[in-house]
Order: sequence, then C-alpha cells, then structure tokens
Amino acid sequence: MPRRTAALLVAIALGSAAAAGCSSAAGPDRAGGSSSGAGATTTVPTPVDSAPSASASTSPVPTASASTEVPGTSSPSSVPSSSSAPAVASVAVRGTVTDGLKSPWGLAVLPGGDLLVSERDSARILRVPAKGGGKAVAGTVPGVTPGGEGGLLGLALSPDFATDHQVYAYFSTGSDNRIVRFDLDPSRPAGSQLGSPTVLLSGIPHGPRHNGGRIAFGPDGFLYAGTGDANDRSLAQDRDSLGGKILRLTRDGTPAPGNPFPGSPVWSLGHRNVQGLAWDPQGRLWASEFGQDTWDELNLITPGGNYGWPTVEGTAGREGFTDPVAQWHTADASPSGIAFADGAVWVAALRGTRLWRVPVDGGRAAGAPQEFLRGDYGRLRTVAADGDGGLLLVTDNTDGRGSPRPGDDRILRLDVSAG
Repeated sequence: MPRRTAALLVAIALGSAAAAGCSSAAGPDRAGGSSSGAGATTTVPTPVDSAPSASASTSPVPTASASTEVPGTSSPSSVPSSSSAPAVASVAVRGTVTDGLKSPWGLAVLPGGDLLVSERDSARILRVPAKGGGKAVAGTVPGVTPGGEGGLLGLALSPDFATDHQVYAYFSTGSDNRIVRFDLDPSRPAGSQLGSPTVLLSGIPHGPRHNGGRIAFGPDGFLYAGTGDANDRSLAQDRDSLGGKILRLTRDGTPAPGNPFPGSPVWSLGHRNVQGLAWDPQGRLWASEFGQDTWDELNLITPGGNYGWPTVEGTAGREGFTDPVAQWHTADASPSGIAFADGAVWVAALRGTRLWRVPVDGGRAAGAPQEFLRGDYGRLRTVAADGDGGLLLVTDNTDGRGSPRPGDDRILRLDVSAG
C-alpha cells in the first residue's frame, strides 16, 4: 500500500462548492460528474474580498517598465506559520521580457539567461534574449498535431546542456502524447537550429483534453513527466497505463532505476491532469493537478503514492490515498505550472487568472495561500524560477479560452520577497 503523506489541508473556500470546470477551460466540464470521495473535509475560509484586489480585470496591462509592488490577499488561518517560510510575501512586476507569443506553454532557461519557449499550436520553439526584446524562431518540432489541449507542450533542458546541447519536449500527435529529444545548435540559421527528434517514450494516452505535458529533470538527474487521464478516468488507477501518472525516466526514456513498480516508468498514480512539477531545496517533488467539479490540488509527491482520482477529488482522509497539501475550488485556480522560490510553491492559475503562493514548512503548508496579480494579466500558464531569486511568468490568453489583450501573450519577470 502506498505510503500516505500526512498532508495539512489549506483549503480556499472561494465561490460555490458546485463550481464546475475543466480546470484549463473557461466553461464547465461535467463529464462523468463529480467524484469528491467520502470523509469530512475541514476548510480554512479565505474570502477573496477580504482585501482589495491589486487591480481589476479590466485594468490596462502594465508596461514593460512597471515595477509596482502588489500586496497579496491573505486572511487569518488556523495553520501555524513557520520561520522557514514567512506567511506573507510581496510581488513586484519588474517588466515584460517579451510579448506577441501565441499559445505559449513550455519554458526553459538556458545557460546565460536566454529563454526557450514553446508555442502549443504552431509547434515552434522560440529563443528570447535574457535582456528581453526581440525573439527568434529556433525551429519547428516535426510531428506535432495540435488540437484541443494538445500540441507542443513542455520543454526541459538536459542537466548537461552546456556540453551536450540536448532539449527534451512533450507533444501530441494524432494518436498519442510522446517525449522526444533533439539538439539545439544556435550556429545554424534561425528556424533551423533544432536537430531531428529522437522519440524516447510514446503511447502516452491522448485526448482532446487532459494531456498533461509538463516535463522537468529532478535533482536526481532523471526526467519526470506529468500526464493526464485523456478524458478516460479509469486510466489514472491502471498501473499498466501511462495516463494519469507522474513518470520517472532515464535520459533515454527507459524506466528509471529505483521506481516503485519494477520495470515501469510510473512514479505516482491516481492523477487527473498534472501540469506543474517543482522541487524544493530538500529535493521534495511538488505537483499541481486540475480537479473536476470541486477541488484543484497541490500535492507533495512520494514514490508509489496514489492521489485518489477518480475515486476521490481533494481531501478525503481515506486509507490508501494521499491527500493534497492545499486545494482550491476550480474557478479560483485551475493550476498549471508551478515553481519553488523563497520558501514557497508558486502556482500559475489559468481559469483563476492569478498567481498563488503557498508557503511551506517541510512537507506541509506553513500558512494560508496568497493570491497576486488577480485578473491583471489574464490566464497564467507557466511560472519558473529565473535563477536570480525571481520568477518568470507566462500568460496564455491566445489559446482560444482567454480574452487576448494587445501584446498577448507575454513573459513577465517578477521580483518576490517574503516577510
């Protein structure tokens, strides 16, 4: 039986408990109905109107030179704070790194600070200078079939990128999702800098929704991938399926040694749609997950852990399932990318159109989540540490579900500070 994490719930009781939605969608997704599981759930109410929002959703988009401190919204909580992660923080938008992106999804920081960003529907990978401004097309990934929530999704750099120049990508074809590897050679002409892809893992279930797509190398040097249930909820509990899982792979795409199920790439199961992966300084893996009708989740991942979908959604207190560390109603989050910085997990929210901060102390929440930038930039797809203590934030208003503003989509650079 998978080891059960003693998760400390920090629930954000915002909106109606019946708020429905495919977490990446603007509208409802009631396919199969709600599956909230048995057992009582204790919530820590956090009214969104307890403090003024930083700006209304109709406010003009701040300019590239904007650097206005935005206080977060928080409220009293019964959860004790921790000296290792102050419960209150602030965010300052330092500026816009680049704009004019179309359905951006994955982000990788190159040595020296330049960025690679994937565009879901065009299958292009763009290179953005560290200082911002102009961007160039590095190349187009062959074999990508966009549609629904599929297309060119996550990016990751080899841990030895400085010497091997290898880039990893997760993308959709007409029949599956797969992970490939190719080299990046900036000495080649613009648009032709990507080598031919080598398929490392294919057969990840594909559907119009719930394709997962986030990939990242862990501190152990292995490649982790978050997958979705591809709208077939039964896959999440099927150990023989790659759907609804977090996978752990070698650089060549084979199951990593030490995985909990011998010969299998599965690291954890019972997921609906994982789209965020990040590690804290102690090497603990955190993941965000889209809920169905009620709860989106932030989970602390343990090898072999079963996170309940579709038997339970959110906190259930049921033996054999791992409860989330934090949860939100789907209208308030729909979490995609996450990053660890300054003692907290930062969560980019799509439908919730805000950036959440969850302070943590070890494997538990150390205070109530704070929200930032609510409605200021619309849907937020990806957040990543920039290597200098700040964050990079990618908007996603051009994916067909948002309301694009002039200049969308964009990458913002944020300064964060705790206390």
